[in-house]
Amino acid sequence: MDCVRKVADNLYWVGANDHRLALFENIHPLTCGISYNSYLLLDEKTVLFDTADWSVGRQFLENVTAVLAGKPLDYLVINHVEPDHAASVGEVLRHWPQAKVITSPKAAQLLAQFGFSVPAGIDTVHEGDKRCFGQHTVTFLSAPMVHWPEVMVTYDFTNGALFSADAFGSFKALDGKLFSDEMDFEHEWLAEARRYYTNIVGKYGTQVQSLLKKVSKFDVKMICPLHGPVWRKNLSFFLDKYSHWAAYEPEERGVVIVYGSMYGNTESAAQILAAKLADRGVRNMDVFDVSSTHVSYLIADVFRYSHLVLASVTYNLGIFPPMKYFLEDMKALNLQNRTCAVIENGSWACRSGTLIREALGSMKNMRVLPQGVSLVSRMNQKDIPDMDSLADTLAAELGITNQ
Repeated sequence: MDCVRKVADNLYWVGANDHRLALFENIHPLTCGISYNSYLLLDEKTVLFDTADWSVGRQFLENVTAVLAGKPLDYLVINHVEPDHAASVGEVLRHWPQAKVITSPKAAQLLAQFGFSVPAGIDTVHEGDKRCFGQHTVTFLSAPMVHWPEVMVTYDFTNGALFSADAFGSFKALDGKLFSDEMDFEHEWLAEARRYYTNIVGKYGTQVQSLLKKVSKFDVKMICPLHGPVWRKNLSFFLDKYSHWAAYEPEERGVVIVYGSMYGNTESAAQILAAKLADRGVRNMDVFDVSSTHVSYLIADVFRYSHLVLASVTYNLGIFPPMKYFLEDMKALNLQNRTCAVIENGSWACRSGTLIREALGSMKNMRVLPQGVSLVSRMNQKDIPDMDSLADTLAAELGITNQ
């Protein structure tokens, strides 16, 4: 049975939701599922914009068949060849072998690498090329490394829809709702949209900024991503978030405290700092155990806030391994422009603080506060002045003076 939503006149969402997948890209936890979005345009020529993961292939094909209602499929526009969107390409072309594929030259190469044959041939398009399907004329914009090298986006001059590939996507299944204005996006979806962007696309901020500049020249009325809700209202809200994320600018002034603790002593110090910050009026603050929090949530939060405190025990004369992996992910995803502080702990040969500072120094524009705390096994009375000094400094950095 089909399950479709009307997006606009003659345009339909024919995607599907997946609550069975546990890990996106076999890495990132999906506690609320994921949507795979595909869109079908009924014009003088019918056009399918991208396909879906094979895990939802049956539902997706039923949706396309229902909306076509016996019409042929004339074109398949492939904006992105990653398998969570292109895995069903082969099945679509087996059902509708007369459909011509429209895609970028690099995508055509990747389609061949993945073993897809295209009976009706491939129409390769470049930046600024246009195609008319009847009443609807579209143009194609190159978006390399957002977040694969072959990516393009498609803009429809007729209805103002931007088919944005992986840009403007989000984790979470749609579960009936399609549009961002049908949900409380800021409170129910924004955290998962941030986690999606920062972990999937975050490394490529420069390329995202380039895409945002290109898109700003068009009268975009709808954003139709390959994951998550369609935007038809208040587009500026989400565009502003993307501008901050792509420029590695914090959304908010606040503090993320991430600690690595073997037996609870470093954890206790992190909690003491959090309490002291709260006493000083800091409200934007999150505290995470690096060992039990998936790194995708940590990355999302450090993209959100302006200040970061890393508290780590020394382990084998090095950084506690989960903290080391977190630092490596921060660097890999190009995090920059943050202010950091360090709490180190060790019973002998304490090295974690020095090594964390070195790791932060290898990243772009990461400012490390001179105030820090060095513990010997556990926090004691003698450490309180240093912890108070760090709390005072962080509160002042955040512009909080009512202590």
